[in-house]
Amino acid sequence: MRKMTYGEGIREGMRSKMLEDPNVVLLGEDVGPYGGTFGVTKGLWEEFGEERVRDTPISEGIIVGASVGAAATGLRPVAELMFIDFLTFGMDGLVNQAAKMRYMFGGKISVPLVLRLPAGGGISAGAQHSGSLEAWVTHVPGLKVVYPSNAQDAWGMMLTAIEDDNPVVYIESKVLYSKRFEVDDTVAAVPFGVASVKREGSDVSIITYGKQVDDALNAAKVLAEEGIEAEVIDLRSLYPLDKEAIFSSVAKTHRALVVTEEVKRGGYGGELSAMISELCFDELDAPVVRIGALDTPVPYSPALEAYVLPNADDIIQGIKSMF
Repeated sequence: MRKMTYGEGIREGMRSKMLEDPNVVLLGEDVGPYGGTFGVTKGLWEEFGEERVRDTPISEGIIVGASVGAAATGLRPVAELMFIDFLTFGMDGLVNQAAKMRYMFGGKISVPLVLRLPAGGGISAGAQHSGSLEAWVTHVPGLKVVYPSNAQDAWGMMLTAIEDDNPVVYIESKVLYSKRFEVDDTVAAVPFGVASVKREGSDVSIITYGKQVDDALNAAKVLAEEGIEAEVIDLRSLYPLDKEAIFSSVAKTHRALVVTEEVKRGGYGGELSAMISELCFDELDAPVVRIGALDTPVPYSPALEAYVLPNADDIIQGIKSMF
């Protein structure tokens, strides 16, 4: 066992696949000598050279479009956009091309593309750099979407993402990049569609992913002191989704709270809540509770940003409302 940051876990996942397969290439703004906006690709340009670690123009449309073309013609590109908010410029390439190409060609073409998207608030980056837009990409058939919450899963899910012959949207929490986690000496690929039970409990199920896993675990500790045992489910993979893990947990606890960092209105959390309400109705002793960000762009002010984004206290209050 060793300690590693979340960002290092992502890098080691990319590096190990680059050592195995010369067709794995990286591209994005400042991913080369600079090492990436958040330092995730640091050292890879020096190790693998500019042919395989390519700085691009400041154009997300070009980054996504070039990656789709490279993937369709035999490479396995891992593309980084500086912030998930900038995906707006690359949506046509991702949604209308990458997601649909294999279907439209009857399976005769593969698009083994990984698109890395730093997401969420917490670093006072302002409204245009703090979005949580997972609902956009989970809505699109043809895309796989993952959102690891720790260094071990970040490494293992990157291995799986690069090996996949379909486009994978790999979302990363910016506030976790420098956080250290324990990582096994040997890291295996983490299969998509398999959730992780981070804490077992008998009274309520907390369904979440990304940075909110930490918030959920902190909330669970406080609730345990008051006699409420919360089970924490880290989805890890948003699509494919481990429905059985959710259903089995709700069948045990009979209460469910879904927490995501995205704006609650129209979010992925609403899809999860509707699914639980629809398919686990007879198991529920209380309505499903949703926790999310307030209905506003994320403020630049640290105090206002903290007010807008969900936290452990919000989870605690949401769970207490069920009892």
